[in-house]
Amino acid sequence: MTIRPAAVAGTWYPASAGALAREVDTYVEGASDGPRGTIGAIVVPHAGIMFSGPVGAHAYKAAARCDYDVAVLVGPSHFVAFDGVALYPEGAFACPFGPIAIDSAAAAALGAAEGVRPLPSAHAREHSLEMQLPFLGRLLPGLPIVPLLMGQQTRRTIEQLAHALADTLATRRALLVASTDLSHYFDAATAATLDGEVCACVEAFSPERLTDVFERYPAAERGRQVGCGIGPAISVMLAARALGARDARVLRYAHSGEVSGDFDGVVGYVAAVMGTFDAE
Repeated sequence: MTIRPAAVAGTWYPASAGALAREVDTYVEGASDGPRGTIGAIVVPHAGIMFSGPVGAHAYKAAARCDYDVAVLVGPSHFVAFDGVALYPEGAFACPFGPIAIDSAAAAALGAAEGVRPLPSAHAREHSLEMQLPFLGRLLPGLPIVPLLMGQQTRRTIEQLAHALADTLATRRALLVASTDLSHYFDAATAATLDGEVCACVEAFSPERLTDVFERYPAAERGRQVGCGIGPAISVMLAARALGARDARVLRYAHSGEVSGDFDGVVGYVAAVMGTFDAE
């Protein structure tokens, strides 16, 4: 079995299972319970675990109450430029809790969709999906994954992936995971304004509004002004709605300055869930 080695274990998160379990458990214990009901998709950050873990834990804690057949991870490519979506088609991803297997059947089905192709090399250094493994391995052990990286975040690619996810996963109990950080390196007040607009679109469950916000900026500025993985987030929102989700909720917003103490240049983080929630 081909195992994709960890790229940031020991730097972005602990490399030992014991230390990682203690850190994940601490973040989960401090997280809200989230809405009751069925959760089909989450939006989570992917910075170093000390920065993004306390935020992402809110979404994973809520999702872990549900049962799934597969988790489909969709994130941005930070190091390799390409068109379309890069699939890691088989094998497993290394994790301190043990290798996390790839659902080869689901991967093959997605790999046959327009705009998606096997490209394992794009995954070699990428952290946007790897940073989800500590929570998946701890809270949903044994759940296989399908790893997908979006290259150029064009409207065509975003919509193609959304259709592929909806068509391929219609008969599966899938957890869709969109990995994105929000605005990058603005002062905290400016970041809160920029990120607040994104959070409002997610809370309203409006991928259309989020697309408008994303496309307001030149392509080269979208990752900084809006978020590095907003294309994946829009795809996941569209697919989740097509698969029957009707509700969305932002569970936590924070920024890196709350950990580092530097409020002059922060990165924003959000945790959100989508699905069909019980009445409160």
